[in-house]
Amino acid sequence: MSKVKVLVVDDSAFMRKAIAVMLESDPEIEVVGMAHNGEDGIEMAAKLKPDLITLDIEMPRMDGLTALRRIMEDNPTPVMMISSLTTEGAAATLEALSLGAVDFIPKQLSYVALDIVKIKDELLSKVKHIARNKPRRPGASIKRPTSASTVVKKPVPVSVISPETQKKPKKRINIVAIGTSTGGPPALQAIIPLLPKNFPVPVTVVQHMPATFTKSLAERLNSLSKVAVKEAEHGEALSPGVVYIAQGGKHMTVRFNSSSYSIDLSDEPSTTLHRPAVDVMVKSVAENYGSAVLGIILTGMGNDGLEGLRLVKQKGGVVLAQNEESCVVYGMPRAVVENNLADRVLPLEQIAAEIVNYF
Repeated sequence: MSKVKVLVVDDSAFMRKAIAVMLESDPEIEVVGMAHNGEDGIEMAAKLKPDLITLDIEMPRMDGLTALRRIMEDNPTPVMMISSLTTEGAAATLEALSLGAVDFIPKQLSYVALDIVKIKDELLSKVKHIARNKPRRPGASIKRPTSASTVVKKPVPVSVISPETQKKPKKRINIVAIGTSTGGPPALQAIIPLLPKNFPVPVTVVQHMPATFTKSLAERLNSLSKVAVKEAEHGEALSPGVVYIAQGGKHMTVRFNSSSYSIDLSDEPSTTLHRPAVDVMVKSVAENYGSAVLGIILTGMGNDGLEGLRLVKQKGGVVLAQNEESCVVYGMPRAVVENNLADRVLPLEQIAAEIVNYF
């Protein structure tokens, strides 16, 4: 198997070296070049044809967002942003994801020498997976695919299953629960802004992200949507027509208190790979809402959400999965589909219509 070729673009000599050393600690990865600004990065991307580029956002002469736009126009390549854990860094990272970056790795601005080592395992895993699975650009993933949507186990003609023409499902839904990871922000942006203002139930969302990023994600989606979108707060009651984004670094669950449902945020369980975890959120939704759950799994690496959606099905709820062609990374949906848990497998641009179809 040939090595994954990576181009590192960062204005900090220390960061370039630190990232290169981490990458080349894995025998399956080769750093083929290092650039110290966006202009050099563009030239080296065209010349070296790397499998993946790590790209800093804040650089002199040409910043990362400008370089990203040029790379996507001239030499489309999977790009992973290296982002600071600040409000400004989060907003810029979300913009980068909407422009075509596949994913990001956060870095601390303080104690960099210590913090950068913490991202090593995540960096190596993501670089190899993304480079070898040739993910679709997020911008491309929301274009109408040429293949028809499918129904698991029972394929039917497109005219029958298209959300625009399908008969309204005879199923009571009291909550929508969505889980996603790599490629999630653009996918959520293709769904949530299409929900109507009078959407009749709450929506809970887990997106694997650090705390600062989930707040920025909620604010970005809220500015684009008819429904209200907010970062979830501990103890607040769930309301119809509100989308609750789980806080980074905290698990989000729901519970029933005598007459209403509310949100709990917690550090437990501490043993999960991700916090927030899709499984933790979706299991609590299924336990509290029973069969009245519409569970949705979107693009992402790994299998977080599989056990939660298994419980949704056991309770009699409905499960939708994003199809492979429209995913940036077909990992989390694949796990659900291959375990025969998805009632429908749909391209990204049909999921919002399908959600609305239940009401």
